[in-house]
Amino acid sequence: MSAPHTPAAAPPLPAEWSRTATTVVMPTYNEAANLATMAEALMALPLEGLRLLVVDDNSPDGTGAIAEQLAEKYNEPGRTRVGVLHRTTKDGLGRAYAAGMARAVAEGASYVLQMDADGSHPAEKIPELLGVALATGADVVVGSRYVPGGSLSDAWGVHRKALSRWANAYASTILGTRVRDITGGFNLWSAAALNAIDLETVDSAGYSFQVEMKYRALKAGYTVMEVPIHFEDRTAGESKMNLAVQLESVVMPWRLRTRSARASGHRPR
Repeated sequence: MSAPHTPAAAPPLPAEWSRTATTVVMPTYNEAANLATMAEALMALPLEGLRLLVVDDNSPDGTGAIAEQLAEKYNEPGRTRVGVLHRTTKDGLGRAYAAGMARAVAEGASYVLQMDADGSHPAEKIPELLGVALATGADVVVGSRYVPGGSLSDAWGVHRKALSRWANAYASTILGTRVRDITGGFNLWSAAALNAIDLETVDSAGYSFQVEMKYRALKAGYTVMEVPIHFEDRTAGESKMNLAVQLESVVMPWRLRTRSARASGHRPR
């Protein structure tokens, strides 16, 4: 058995950068066992401008109520550190992200970070992602499992790792991109890029949201950079992946390619 992954300490950002208005959008459905731990990790980061927005899809396990308790715990007079967006309909991860990202930009975020609630994304890497965006001017910074230095949990078997790599190669080949982790869900976006993409017009309801968003950013001329991360397996709760989500992920790259070809006046090959 290999040794457990130990996060490397990141150097602190300059004070001005740490005050950058950055909102972590975290969709939840039945994540009562994970949410408080995730919030604690985020609130402990040395980022004065960081805010968490929980987007709960009416979780029957009480996740929404826990989110409200966290807001009461961490919010201060004149400073909102945790916000909650309650949705009454569970209509897919992509829709939840779009709603949360739109709310974050409307409330003044300069950058918006997508992050899962299950502990798979490393909170300690957020300052690095933000630092890369501010230092380089990149509008999208991907926490990548598949650039040098990136890695996957040992809990993932050979088949699951191979399937994940295949999905990335499949989408990137069809769409002609060089993003190595185009399916990844740990992504930092500038408000400018999100406004240009127009979240209300994004079609994907499920995990293919990650692919569509990155592809649309690239087509709009925005720079996408990748930073290596270690991706952990969830320790509590159940994955939300199902057959419908998997089928959408297979079809969406072809749909995006066809739409792009029509817009440019060419037939897809």
